[in-house]
Amino acid sequence: MGTRASLLAKTQTQTVADALIARGVAVEIVEISTLGDQSQAANTPIAQTGVGVFTSALREALLEDRIDVAVHSYKDLPTAGVPGIVLAAVPQRADPRDALVARDRMVLGELPPGSVIGTGSPRRAAQLHALGLGLQVVGIRGNVETRIRKVTDGEVDGVVLARAGLARIGRAGDATEVLDPLQMLPAPAQGALAVECRVADTELETFLRSTLHDESTSAAVTAERAVLVDLGSPCAAAIGALADVVEDLDDDGHVVEALSLRAFATTAEGALVRASATGETKDAEQIGRALAQELLADGADPNATG
Repeated sequence: MGTRASLLAKTQTQTVADALIARGVAVEIVEISTLGDQSQAANTPIAQTGVGVFTSALREALLEDRIDVAVHSYKDLPTAGVPGIVLAAVPQRADPRDALVARDRMVLGELPPGSVIGTGSPRRAAQLHALGLGLQVVGIRGNVETRIRKVTDGEVDGVVLARAGLARIGRAGDATEVLDPLQMLPAPAQGALAVECRVADTELETFLRSTLHDESTSAAVTAERAVLVDLGSPCAAAIGALADVVEDLDDDGHVVEALSLRAFATTAEGALVRASATGETKDAEQIGRALAQELLADGADPNATG
């Protein structure tokens, strides 16, 4: 089983491995160094950040038979698939929300105007600016521990991170506020994992799916990522999406699952455009694509960076 070498990636992969071990399978975890990891370690920018830089090396290892299974943070996967590789399972999702880690245990509303908030995400930066709190948003890079250290060392007043990442490495207690999606919509598929194997390994694919796959999570992230597909999914775009699968009643009074999707993108001027939609889980992809078209009709610019 292949994983990136970061603490977060290894922890995520271990949870998947544990589920397979519980079914009596022997698992060896192999660390793969990715272009994104190398760039972060050297603190150097790379032109294609966000477009497979954390995933392509794992996929290459799969195709070269160096590993049999790859575990990714789903939000890092490009929307285009790779010939010879299949998405075998999407495990149950962790909390998809963003979290603030701030000095003096402050929440966003307590930070004085001019406070410096660090994030490497145009999506988070656009939404922080839209809150109108007078915060100064600066770009930062590095793994979860490095970003938190920038707060404790006084380099910034706060950072915004995925809550799932904090929880997975045992640092959920560092969050001073979990941000409501009404304030901060997460990245499409944030908090979810993607488990891939080779197309030819049909028995392994079946086993991974039966052991790990969660249909509700899969429907939600399919809708979210479909928004990216129709917006063109540029790596620097400020785009957020979150879908929830909830129980509803049909016309005959039977309990059915419904999907509720919210998304935002930015205009060329940096303004936020929001939209929402609901439908049946079986139509997840169509719901996401239709919502993207609505955003485009309302002025969203896929090339805007927030």
